[in-house]
Amino acid sequence: MTAITTIRIDHAALPEHFDLSRPDAVAEVIEAALREDGIAAEASDVISHIKIELPTTQLAAASTMLASLQLI
Repeated sequence: MTAITTIRIDHAALPEHFDLSRPDAVAEVIEAALREDGIAAEASDVISHIKIELPTTQLAAASTMLASLQLI
């Protein structure tokens, strides 16, 4: 069994270079970027925030990628 980490990013905290009118598309972009880096992540739009779920063992790599996207 793998431990799962959930990261939540409030819509209000998303950088302006993302299309804030389409949070579902933002989630898709984030998920694709993480997967391109080999991170088995799932991102989705959940009403007030973007929810990202990933194996806890990949949290450090995901944090680096999310920082490069100016999300954290």
